Amino acid sequence: MRILVCAGGTGGGIYPALAAVAELRRMGLTEADILWIGTKGEMEETLVPRAGLRLETIPAGPIVGVPLRTRARNAARMARGYAAASDHIRRFQPTVMFMTGGYVAAPVAVAARRHSVPIVVYLPDVEPGSTIRLAMPLARRVACTTDGSRAFVPEEKMVVTGYPVRPEIRAARNLNRAEALARFDLAPARPTLFVFGGSRGARAINRALMAVLPDLLAEVQIIHVSGTLTWPEVEAHAASLPAELRAWYRPYPYLHEEMGAAFRAAELVVARAGASMLGECPAFGLPAVLVPLTFAWRYQKVNADYLTEHGAAVQLTDETLAESLLPTVRGLLFDPERLAGMAAAAAALDRPEAATDLARLILAQGAPVAQEEALC
Repeated sequence: MRILVCAGGTGGGIYPALAAVAELRRMGLTEADILWIGTKGEMEETLVPRAGLRLETIPAGPIVGVPLRTRARNAARMARGYAAASDHIRRFQPTVMFMTGGYVAAPVAVAARRHSVPIVVYLPDVEPGSTIRLAMPLARRVACTTDGSRAFVPEEKMVVTGYPVRPEIRAARNLNRAEALARFDLAPARPTLFVFGGSRGARAINRALMAVLPDLLAEVQIIHVSGTLTWPEVEAHAASLPAELRAWYRPYPYLHEEMGAAFRAAELVVARAGASMLGECPAFGLPAVLVPLTFAWRYQKVNADYLTEHGAAVQLTDETLAESLLPTVRGLLFDPERLAGMAAAAAALDRPEAATDLARLILAQGAPVAQEEALC
């Protein structure tokens, strides 16, 4: 079996695809059986080769939510991307295409359908974005993170698998909290806050945190993944802290291998409401303060609403963050009963077999009907 993977742009689509591919490889597929198509200059150029996978790039660009001139230019790039994707499909001869979103997936999905390649879509967020909306009519199956997607996905195509957390992150569940804290040279006796805004970073969260760091660090210890875009500002601010406060602060531009340990070490997370929050916080039973990105369509708000309605999170906005962050974090970290209730609610949403279920669904689409029924 040969799998064509298309996921690009941000970690929200790339990371669950990597988790599914890791499970496919555990089931016996090799690097030669997998081809990943992405775009130059995006995160997949780093993350996919890092995972030992072959990556080919094609022209693509966003055509939704951009100025008219950019839209016209990117439409031409998409047409070239369709031709390039068709060439890759003819050479690679995939059995199944697996996609998670990102604008690069649009021309690849159309090319796959043109070449009669079955398509499996994975919807990381509760609500699909424009690329997945385009691809759903072309797909055989649409795997979803939560049952909250029933309002957006045809019932006959929908399969709820859960969010496939990367195995290297989920493996950190085997650490006890003291072992996880030791990875960051932090102390078990202090409450631990984990703050991050996604792979690129969240300027509003970073700046709100920096403004209240002296007050927070007097009482708690913080692991802070700033993202690459605002790292110079965060690094400079960290260097200006008094030594007695700096001892409780661990800022990083990005974490790879230790991301799971950061989740395991924390008692509360402050983050955007990207798709990974639907999987990673439940995997660790971790309560969250979510700050949905206001200009990302509305999908982050829908994700945050899902976790909030299930009792696993509270929400703040960019507009209220400056005055609300400190009292909200204090109010949760120093209310053990409320925090424990939120942790239990988060843990109840975990689907530890998500990667396995998604990998089986992908394999099933390339199998004869009898085998498909067995795999599903």
